[in-house]
Amino acid sequence: MHYFPLCAIIQSMITKKKKETIIKKTHKHDKDTGSSEVQVSLLTERIAELASHLKKHPKDSHSRRGLLKLVADRRSHLKYLENKKKKAEAVIAAE
Repeated sequence: MHYFPLCAIIQSMITKKKKETIIKKTHKHDKDTGSSEVQVSLLTERIAELASHLKKHPKDSHSRRGLLKLVADRRSHLKYLENKKKKAEAVIAAE
């Protein structure tokens, strides 16, 4: 069984402070932490961190699978935002 040092695990996660700054950049109102825009920006940050991890550890297939799941999740959020934007444009054009 392999044990990882705690410092290696902590370095790979998004810190609370970093997460707060990302949320402040993309939030719609003060208590917005779960809108699609915020989730996309958080997922993008996590994807970037995992990608850099995989450059150092190319045989880490478990992290690669997690990266693929994050990319798929971000893609679905972006697709939702695109459809939402089209609907808003259609409503404006109808008026």
